[in-house]
Amino acid sequence: MYENSTEPPGNMTNSTASEADFYFEKVIAIVVPVIFCMISVIGFVGNVLVIIVVVSNKQMRNTTNILIISLAIADLSFIVICVPFTASNYALKVWPFGDLWCKVVQYMMFVTAYASVYTLVLMSFDRYLAVVHAIWAMNYRTERNAYICVIVLWIVILVTNTPVLTLYTELDYMFYDENRSTCTFKNVKDPNNKAPRIVFGIFFGMGYTLPLTLVCLLYGFMLNRLLYGVAPRLSHSAETVRSKKRVSRMVIIVVVIFALCWLPNQVMFMLQWNSKARMDELFVIMQTLGQVLSYLNSCINPILYAFLSENFRKGFRKVLCLNANTAMRNTDFERTNTRPLLTGATSLKSMGQTTENGL
Repeated sequence: MYENSTEPPGNMTNSTASEADFYFEKVIAIVVPVIFCMISVIGFVGNVLVIIVVVSNKQMRNTTNILIISLAIADLSFIVICVPFTASNYALKVWPFGDLWCKVVQYMMFVTAYASVYTLVLMSFDRYLAVVHAIWAMNYRTERNAYICVIVLWIVILVTNTPVLTLYTELDYMFYDENRSTCTFKNVKDPNNKAPRIVFGIFFGMGYTLPLTLVCLLYGFMLNRLLYGVAPRLSHSAETVRSKKRVSRMVIIVVVIFALCWLPNQVMFMLQWNSKARMDELFVIMQTLGQVLSYLNSCINPILYAFLSENFRKGFRKVLCLNANTAMRNTDFERTNTRPLLTGATSLKSMGQTTENGL
C-alpha cells in the first residue's frame, strides 16, 4: 500500500543518481524508522489501554464503546503491521520477507485502513442515532447489534480486499552495482499497467471521500438537532449549553483531524500513480510526511475518543492503579441496552445526559 523511494522509480535511472542521492537515502533510512517507532509505541500503548479499559469494566460496555474497541483493534493492527514492514522498506535495500508475506502485508494494510475508517463512520452513525433519534433508537442501539455491525464490517472488508493479494509481488532490480528488491505492484514499470491507478483511485473514493462525506453529513444532522432542535425546559439550561459546546468541539476535532491526517497521503498516491511526478528528494519528503500523518491518525485516535472522555480517564486511572478505589465511583455511563421509563422533563434531561456522556 505504501510506496517509498527504495522502489525502482520510473523517473530515476542509474545514470541520474549521485552521491547526494545515496546520502539522502541513508538519512531517510535512519530518520523514518525512528519516527515510525515512536508513533508505534505511543499508538500501541494508547490503543491497548482503550481495549483494556472497556473490556475490564462491564459498566462501559455500550454501543459507542464497543465501536471504540473495534476502532482500537483496527488502529492497533494498522500500527503493528504497517510500521515494521514499511520501516524495513526504508531501512533495508532488500525485501527479506519473501513474496508470500509481501502479499499478506499489503493486503492487511488495506484491510486495517478500511476497517479503521469505516469504524469511524459507524461511530458517527451511532452518535447520530443517540442524539437525533434518542428515544426511537433505544430499541436498536444495543450491545448485540453493535457486535453484529462490527463483525459484518470486518467480514465485508476482509472479503472485498482479497484482490489485493494478486496485485503485489517481490521485485528484484539493480541500482548501480547493487542487487536490490522491494515489495511493490506487479509490472510496476510497465507504462500500460493500470492496476496502481485503479487501486488507489478506489482507495481515494471508498477509503477517504465517501467516509468523510458520510461523517460530515451525520454530524451535520446531529449539530442541527442540538443547536436548533426544540427541547422545552432544557434548551437553555447550563447543562445543555455545555453539552452542545462539547459535542460541537468533538465534531470539529473528528472531521478536521481525519481530513488532515489522510489527505496528504491520498494526494501523494494520486500524484505518484496518475501523473508523471518526478521522484526527487522533495517528492520523497512529501510522501514520507504523508505516511507519518496517516500513522499519526491511528496513534491519536485514543486521545480523540478516549482521553477526551471523563469516563475513559477514570478507567485509565483504574487500570494504571491510580486512585483505584475511587476511579470509577460516581461515574455516569451511557447504557444502550436498558429501556427506562422516560416522561416529561425527566425524559429531556436524560436525553441531554446521554448526549453528553456518549461523546
